[in-house]
Amino acid sequence: MTNQSLDWRSSLTTSATRRYVLVMRILQINRPRHRTPIASTILFGAVCIYGSVLTPPLTGQEPPSFSVDGPMVVLTEVPFNLTIRTDDEAAAFYSVSSVKGEVLVSGELPTRSDITTPDIELASDDLPLLVKVQSESGEAEASFSRPQFPGWISLLPPLFAIVLALIFREVVISLFFGIWLGAWFVADLNPVIGLWRTIDTFVAPSLADPGHASIIVFSALLFGLVGVVSRSGGTRGIVEAVRPLATTPRRAQLATFFAGLAIFFDDYANTLIVGNTFRPISDKLKISREKLAYLVDSTAAPVVTIVFVSTWVGFEISLIGDGLKIAAEQTADPALSNTLATASPFTLFLSTIPYLFYPILSLVMVGLIIAMQRDFGPMYGAEKRARRGGGVFRPGSQLLVDTEETGLDVKEGVPLRWYNAVVPVLTVVFVVLFGLYFDGRNAIGATSLWDAFGAADPFKAIMWGSLAGCMVAIGMPVGQRIITIKEGLSGWLAGIRAMTMGFIILILAWSLGAVTEQLATARYLTQVLEGGLSPDLLPALTFCTAALVSFCTGTSWATMTILLPLVIPLMVALGGVVGFEGGLGGTALPGVVSAVLAGSIFGDHCSPISDTTVLSSMSAACDHMDHVRTQMPYALLVAVLALLFGHLATAYGTPIWIAYGLSMLILAGSVRFIGKPVSGF
Repeated sequence: MTNQSLDWRSSLTTSATRRYVLVMRILQINRPRHRTPIASTILFGAVCIYGSVLTPPLTGQEPPSFSVDGPMVVLTEVPFNLTIRTDDEAAAFYSVSSVKGEVLVSGELPTRSDITTPDIELASDDLPLLVKVQSESGEAEASFSRPQFPGWISLLPPLFAIVLALIFREVVISLFFGIWLGAWFVADLNPVIGLWRTIDTFVAPSLADPGHASIIVFSALLFGLVGVVSRSGGTRGIVEAVRPLATTPRRAQLATFFAGLAIFFDDYANTLIVGNTFRPISDKLKISREKLAYLVDSTAAPVVTIVFVSTWVGFEISLIGDGLKIAAEQTADPALSNTLATASPFTLFLSTIPYLFYPILSLVMVGLIIAMQRDFGPMYGAEKRARRGGGVFRPGSQLLVDTEETGLDVKEGVPLRWYNAVVPVLTVVFVVLFGLYFDGRNAIGATSLWDAFGAADPFKAIMWGSLAGCMVAIGMPVGQRIITIKEGLSGWLAGIRAMTMGFIILILAWSLGAVTEQLATARYLTQVLEGGLSPDLLPALTFCTAALVSFCTGTSWATMTILLPLVIPLMVALGGVVGFEGGLGGTALPGVVSAVLAGSIFGDHCSPISDTTVLSSMSAACDHMDHVRTQMPYALLVAVLALLFGHLATAYGTPIWIAYGLSMLILAGSVRFIGKPVSGF
């Protein structure tokens, strides 16, 4: 991103600088041959007095120095913000004007700091903008200009990538072209410059992001752990140990489901641990990789959203608190403003849990599919192929993890001990849990479990856990003299190499998310879909908006960040908390908050550019687009029921138990009468 900056110290022409220029010119005049040293000295002294004593000092006479930053692309009639920074000591005032001279925003510019302007909306012919800064020392100005396009172009890159991936099943090429299309807009429709921006502006910074790098490190360490336990016979040991229990596909799927429910504290850890642990068992019982990926994906994020002790809690509560604060500032009713300002965000969050229809019904759907052993849509074809011996994955699949990689085979003659796999995995789980608690406690001094989890840095904890698990995974078989340290490291590296394709897709998915952020895709969608509505319709519309934004951007957290501070004040303004009793939990507010959370989960769950979807395909060693296609009908069915019987019906007074009862009845009927049995092939 290029800064529009001004440095007036090198270009000023004031009375003071003119005097200094005159001094220098006098000194540079060729001295006459007859001038004496004494005369030269007197002349030099006079010039110095004129230039330094009689001239006002330069400091305090320079107009303010500042820089202006903003988005890479401006969308017509879609709000955006500028960032103005100054290093001057004196306070100043700024104004931003259109090319027509109309002042768009203005305000105070604090000393030695940066500010973000209020929202700016432009017509198609308002660029470039003129930014002026005034202080006691004078006035300075700079222009700001970016490529400008209609708002709908922000939808093209993600939709282009998704459609290509669904049609051609080539997710790497599809994601790359989606990023390139977005970079074209950033480069003002120059395809060559857009190609360079694809790499230097989107791909490289996405990989350099600390949070993304943490996920890469965590995933690499965890897959290295898988490589070690596979090499030492631990994975085969689990298969042999559970063989008497997991004698049928139903029992194996139930074990996978319950393991997903048990690892409730983080969705990334849930996805990678459960998928990698149960993949050998599901392969043995001829369960398709697509079904395993569905079980993993449909359990991880929903359970983390529902349980109030997880890595999501602090993030969600902070956004709810921001929304309450904004609503309190905007309302004109003093009593209501005080209630909103003093309301507990955590209490409001707890009130939303019964209204999280999509996550809860997703878990119900998984249980029904497992219990009835019926499937429909593309998932039925995948299961029929696997049960009939056609392979647990489709021939020609582009697996995100190469399970045939040399180095992951069991060393010949080693004992197959299940605890050499279970103990390292449990080490990861417990270290992550304790890491979350102690990191959060040290951060805010909290003693309660949920406060500590909410304040903890989840990326630190999952990296600590995966590293500890790797050390245990290597140390145990080496101590038992099953393998040498060299063989353990060889298996560890083989595990990391096996997920190269997953790394590539994950980085490209993050890069496309960066493109949608720069093109303000989420903000455009939100602006298009919002409007003057009654409080009864707002939860349903909010769910649809969150689902669409999350699907197109591939991130639930960014969707929550945008929508929660927006819909909470909107619900208050529409009268959604009028007549509250016993706190905000008895109002319509939990319904609209839960709609944001649930809709974000649905879009993130289905989107092929979502990192959790990619991680699910990685952990199940599945073709990514096969996972997306087979999961989509199930997710859409659950989403429709959550919308109609959940967010819409309950907003109009339907008791929540009736909403859940009808939804579960329809889900069970759909699986029973639309689904076909997959056992007995």
